[in-house]
Amino acid sequence: MKQRRLTIAVIACGVLCAACVAMFLWSVQGEADAARAEVLSRYGGEQVEACVATRDIAAGERLDASAVEAKLWVADLLPEDAVSNAAIVVGRTATTSIFKGEVIVEKRFQEGQGALDIPLGMQAVSVPTKAVQAVGGAIRPGMSVDVYSSGSSGTVALAHGVIVLATSVGESGSLVSNDVGWITLAVAPERVEEIIAASGKTSLYFALPGEDPVASGEEASGAADRKAGGNANNAASGPSASDEKSKAAEAGGGSSSEAGSKPKESASKSSGEGGE
Repeated sequence: MKQRRLTIAVIACGVLCAACVAMFLWSVQGEADAARAEVLSRYGGEQVEACVATRDIAAGERLDASAVEAKLWVADLLPEDAVSNAAIVVGRTATTSIFKGEVIVEKRFQEGQGALDIPLGMQAVSVPTKAVQAVGGAIRPGMSVDVYSSGSSGTVALAHGVIVLATSVGESGSLVSNDVGWITLAVAPERVEEIIAASGKTSLYFALPGEDPVASGEEASGAADRKAGGNANNAASGPSASDEKSKAAEAGGGSSSEAGSKPKESASKSSGEGGE
């Protein structure tokens, strides 16, 4: 008898728990429906499915199925080129950064060289790296870096003054992930194989050179020399002090001679008058 009552009590508790769970789910569904209705009443339009990023996606990363999910979105608020089917973007490589929760659009996968300004006669090559190897992630496109290869046999300099075309750093300046993933460099065609081989066998480090103090000193010295030369030219073009003194002395001498000759002439005239 007791066993029967215990069984009935357990069943009753199970039914009660199931009813509570059902009521909770019903209330959650009701809240979701109310929120959807509020959005529709506020913005209007119907809701459609759109692909949304489930995590941050770095530029150059190939999307897998776990990086994309379909969510309902108000149609009037979607971008024109929003992707509605995950199969369209899975397996493709993002050319710009995509952030978690962002609606995925086609422009994030635009291909071609338009986004990279590759110097004439050079080739763009991407190599893997980490923040500690890339000056803590401070390297940005347009910078000039020195490339070093470090392995078990030692460290050697591969190239100097290499232009950085792109990095896996986010557009806002913060890292898309916890580490830098790659750097794209402008390399001479004959150096591409060497750079790729070094990146596979060793670790590549990128150094940012500072301003050359020797060059700065030479520029300052050149400016001083140009200034001194200008002063010398000005001095050479103008009359010297000694020339001015000579001219003054000559002018003074001429006046004295004229003054001396006048008394002599007066004396001769007086003597002549006395004789008469």
